[in-house]
Amino acid sequence: MTQNTGRTHGLTVVVTGASGRTGGRVAEAARAAGMTVRAASRARGFDWRDRSTWAQVLRGADAAYLVYPSDVGAPDAADAVGDLAREAVGLGVRRLVLLSARGEEQAGPAEEALRASGADWTIVRAAWFSQNFSEGPLVAELREYGELVFPAGAVREPFVDVRDIADVVVVALAAGDRYVGQVLEVSGARLLSFGEAVAEIAAATGRELSYRAVPVREYGERLAGFGVPTEEAEFLTDVFASLLDGRNAYVSDGVRQVLGREPRDFGDFVREAAPAGTWKP
Repeated sequence: MTQNTGRTHGLTVVVTGASGRTGGRVAEAARAAGMTVRAASRARGFDWRDRSTWAQVLRGADAAYLVYPSDVGAPDAADAVGDLAREAVGLGVRRLVLLSARGEEQAGPAEEALRASGADWTIVRAAWFSQNFSEGPLVAELREYGELVFPAGAVREPFVDVRDIADVVVVALAAGDRYVGQVLEVSGARLLSFGEAVAEIAAATGRELSYRAVPVREYGERLAGFGVPTEEAEFLTDVFASLLDGRNAYVSDGVRQVLGREPRDFGDFVREAAPAGTWKP
């Protein structure tokens, strides 16, 4: 993080999804900035689906980072985000930052629920994560089979490093009123197709890796074959059908706006991850 616009030392911040891709980085960045972090996770007794677990995590905190888990299901996201935000405000935790997705229509109701909660809110809309290639199901396909099968066609995306998302979130949490009521769109600095992204990974690893585009419906069938629950597979295919239609083929300036620097490049991410054996079979 290269820019800090508010008080960080002494702030207590609740971080939901603290064991996830963004939450873990937000917790790390918040601690590095001098904040006290309360990790809200099932391992620590917090459950998005059990409202009785919320108050113990929120009470006495100054701010919170909200990321709704995709495995719980989108239909419940708006209600849960709105209810948690209202409970937070009722307990004196008014400063809330929500992670959302650029161009994802399914995320709209959760954003509206946060806006209506009475919180001092900021929404961070992120492009596709660079780390989706190094963590989660996509990396397993590349590592084990040398091929990424995905329904993105030749669509180009400005992949964003989750560390940039975390840095933006921490500044937004600490910056007082500066980003209250704002939507911050964050992305990487250049557009790449999924095939081009896989080619950069192949070059860094010295492996023959390929990308194969498939129709969304076929990808949904693959998910079901891998044991993904039907409701979750249907939700994901609905998201991909809209999200990967080219609507996100543009660069956003949220990282530069908040941090005063350029976003981390996808190539730098790949060159850092490759020596760690991320894509070795």
